[in-house]
Amino acid sequence: MHAFRHGTTTTPTAVVVPPSLALPVIESAFPRQLHPYWPRLQEKTRLWLLEKRLMPADKVEEHADSLCYTDLMAGYYLGAPDEVLQAIADYSAWFFVWDDRHDRYVVHGRPDDWRRLRHRLHTALDAPRHHLHHPDPLVAGFADSVLRLYGFLPRTWNQRFARHFHAVIEAYDREFRNRTEGRIPGVEEYLALRRHTFAHWIWTDLLEPSAGCELPDWVRKNAAYRRAALLSQEFAAWYNDLCSLPKEIAGDEVHNLGISLIAHENLTLEDAVDDVRRRVEECVSEFLRAEQEALRFADGLDDGTVRGKELSAAVRACVGNMRNWFSSVYWFHHESGRYRVDTWDDRSTPPYVTNETAGEE
Repeated sequence: MHAFRHGTTTTPTAVVVPPSLALPVIESAFPRQLHPYWPRLQEKTRLWLLEKRLMPADKVEEHADSLCYTDLMAGYYLGAPDEVLQAIADYSAWFFVWDDRHDRYVVHGRPDDWRRLRHRLHTALDAPRHHLHHPDPLVAGFADSVLRLYGFLPRTWNQRFARHFHAVIEAYDREFRNRTEGRIPGVEEYLALRRHTFAHWIWTDLLEPSAGCELPDWVRKNAAYRRAALLSQEFAAWYNDLCSLPKEIAGDEVHNLGISLIAHENLTLEDAVDDVRRRVEECVSEFLRAEQEALRFADGLDDGTVRGKELSAAVRACVGNMRNWFSSVYWFHHESGRYRVDTWDDRSTPPYVTNETAGEE
């Protein structure tokens, strides 16, 4: 399977999707789009990473664009105001850097450093303004991105976002303990934990500032809306596991759906890959049904009032972007240098991280 990625050069680059990872339904039924702000987004996020010292200058120069972090967000939150998309993209880039820091703390056996970082992130989430100049760039960058996200919708949305991200931090802590103890979680335990480590509800929350409207609880918790949201995120998490499996086996990982299936369901590697792929494909087909139910729900919200029209339009925008998540995630995994493990000098050490300085103050 081939696609042409959007790049900064005038000549598009062909992307080859390995047959084992190709999903023809995504390529045919989920047309790919990019927010028109994307070229500027890429440039400004690169500058933000440098300004906040989240990656060394040489790593930014060599890897930032090819990691495609901004492509992922620009393919998801279509219709978002430019400043909202910029805040989301910077936050997303921060999230990947944080994930890398967490990984290096595991690999190099630094539980005290992780404990301190975990505490600081919890604190910064509740009071970002007081952490903008924290000596750890990861904490300061987090505070900056969160404070910007908090500026778009009412305080109730901010509180929900914070509650959801506190849960993400704690899930990362459970993953840290599992990995340092060499403990592979059971399949159901892993699936529940993955919803937090992949930040399902964070990316779903961010649909709302993109649509310019905080959704009331009774709308967000509607079964049709919630199911469509969950399926879009489950697809992303499980497809990520499918694509990451070689990298994570090389890194002696314990957190991957395929690894849990091998350890606890006695599957071979080949059978585990088939199982994960089946789950991914089922997410796609189930989403196509859930999407129609969610859109019917959106139509029903329009009762002729101004508020009804606003909610209906916002839900339609959010559901439309849930759909965009499928193609954006799919192509990201075949374009980003984050998954080109076969090109790394050391298959267990990503070239875009600096082992020696990760987290040192």
